[in-house]
Amino acid sequence: MRRTQQVRSPRPRHRIQTRLVGIDTGGTFTDFVLWQDGALRVHKVLSTPQAPEVAILQGIRELGLDAEGLRVIHGSTVATNAALEGKGVRTLYVANRGLGDLLTIGRQAREELYDLQPPARRPPVPPELCWETAGRLAADGSWVEPITRSDIAELRAEVARLRPESVAINLLFSYLDDSAERALAQALPAGLFVSRSSAVLPVTGEYERGIATWLNAWLGPLVARYVERLCHGLPGALVAVMQSSGESVAADQTADQAVRLLLSGPAGGLAGAGFVGRLAGRERLLTFDMGGTSTDVALVDGAPGLTTEGRIAGYPVAVPMVDMHTIGAGGGSIARLDPGGRLLVGPESAGAEPGPACYGKGGEQPTVTDANLVLGRLRPEAFLGGRMELDVTAAERVIGQLGAAMGLDAKTAALGILRVANEHMVRALRVISVQRGLDPRDYTLTSFGGAGGLHVCALAEALGMRRAMVPIHAGVLSALGMLATPPGRLLTRTWLGRLAERSDQQIEQRLRALAAEAVAALAHEGLDPARLRTVSSLDLRYRGQSYTLNLGWEGRAVTAEAFHRLHQARYGHRLALPVELVNLRVRVTGAPPKLILSRADGEIAAPPGQCVSVAGCEQPVPVLQRTALVGADPVAGPAVILDTVSTTWLAPGWTARPDALNNLHLERH
Repeated sequence: MRRTQQVRSPRPRHRIQTRLVGIDTGGTFTDFVLWQDGALRVHKVLSTPQAPEVAILQGIRELGLDAEGLRVIHGSTVATNAALEGKGVRTLYVANRGLGDLLTIGRQAREELYDLQPPARRPPVPPELCWETAGRLAADGSWVEPITRSDIAELRAEVARLRPESVAINLLFSYLDDSAERALAQALPAGLFVSRSSAVLPVTGEYERGIATWLNAWLGPLVARYVERLCHGLPGALVAVMQSSGESVAADQTADQAVRLLLSGPAGGLAGAGFVGRLAGRERLLTFDMGGTSTDVALVDGAPGLTTEGRIAGYPVAVPMVDMHTIGAGGGSIARLDPGGRLLVGPESAGAEPGPACYGKGGEQPTVTDANLVLGRLRPEAFLGGRMELDVTAAERVIGQLGAAMGLDAKTAALGILRVANEHMVRALRVISVQRGLDPRDYTLTSFGGAGGLHVCALAEALGMRRAMVPIHAGVLSALGMLATPPGRLLTRTWLGRLAERSDQQIEQRLRALAAEAVAALAHEGLDPARLRTVSSLDLRYRGQSYTLNLGWEGRAVTAEAFHRLHQARYGHRLALPVELVNLRVRVTGAPPKLILSRADGEIAAPPGQCVSVAGCEQPVPVLQRTALVGADPVAGPAVILDTVSTTWLAPGWTARPDALNNLHLERH
């Protein structure tokens, strides 16, 4: 694949770095975690959605950092936002003859099974930008219609006429032989962004492969331009970007990997949760990351799970990504009444501009953050460590107006907003646990994101859970996760056939070839091949099934038996059918930075021993600084616990016990 323009960023080199900064760009805030000279610093600034690099450069300046030699690992939302808003570049889609409308037809599956008249949906690629050509293979790799010089000349003429900014090439069975796709790509004009399905996702499933290739071409130039602007503002920095599967990739490779960045930020959060959970001795986590715009929920069992069945903007994204469920419920979620007078919360968000009313930036709609402030659970003088004072009067005004429309006072209306928002999150947590046959009580509910700690007790109670954890630096845990993330590649190749008909030697030979490709890419980024770690796995299914399970490769017999056991555990039965090998997977990673967490978390603008009035509590509630809790006796709720980047509401009936790192372990009586 060729990129539209060259990103001016040095590749990360394998050397000791004394200054690392993890950056997570959210819909409301952009978070920073700086690792410098053995100590961590955290920071937040309001996001600038129209130009995300502006907030990043502002935060770098406020941290007093010089870009030269700085290593930046960044979770980007540029690809995600462009996909959600339908704002990709003009893209020509190239397919075999008779298959130009493949992406429009899709799998012919309705989003709502019993809706017989679903609304018409705009096709991914308009018909005038779909071009059909030769280069068709059969399922066995033989040629049905070879590519010719005439076909190539016709495509060049079509590109000259339509003037697209990018081209996506998706030919049938190209994962068996990519020569036709290569011939077409090489014939296109220099400077045109080109994505080949044989490079983006060389696996079976022409529709999913085509969507991934189109998304990569549709978003790639936008990602390239954004990364170039960021690197231009950070001359001399070593910039890497988080991938959806949980590894970082050098900035100058991101355009070619645009489709792999769609869950860039959330992947950092799960990496951070797994990292802190291991240090705290809690590896089985049910996580929820509640930011200003959305909430992401997931399971972490030692490490985040991966899926190839993710979706973005309604489209399947078959590249490996962290397995999570996202809903439009965050601190900035707007509360309103529907025409029948029912209270709704989200998915619309006030975002960073204008933000909740209490931000004092012109917001006039009530949000979840305003509700927490009105109830007294959020302290106006201690927001962002006292750097941003919240406007209580504005919050009371907008919540009061909503309450008046319901015939309620402001505090009762605020409680209603929180109950609705909590129910949305509880439902999402059940999707990721109960609906998969897992008992939430076997896990520790782990909250992070700027707003997570305000809701953790209520969500745990609704799920019948008695244990929860609010990690250190919870408000910026996604940015911390960027620093705990190794550089790496996760590659997949289809190799269909019965597992019993493949020998261990044949499988291992192909896995080694796939690993060599990943090692070469990482060596190109400056990593030492001798220090890379390789993990191999197979996607298996019973013959005749459509979906697969991923199993670590331990030899054919052991892996086959592990598949039967996993199928039994996941679906309640095993079948007397042949096991079919679908895909080979190899994950190659370098060593992550060796972080040593410090319990120091800065000072908060809150006098020791302060007590405040909180709605629903008969007695004044103590306001505590989190840094002062280490070594003290467990704290009994109710209490408001402050740190520099988030607030934890310790509800009545709960106790909080800090560990040596100042992770808060919550227990329900």
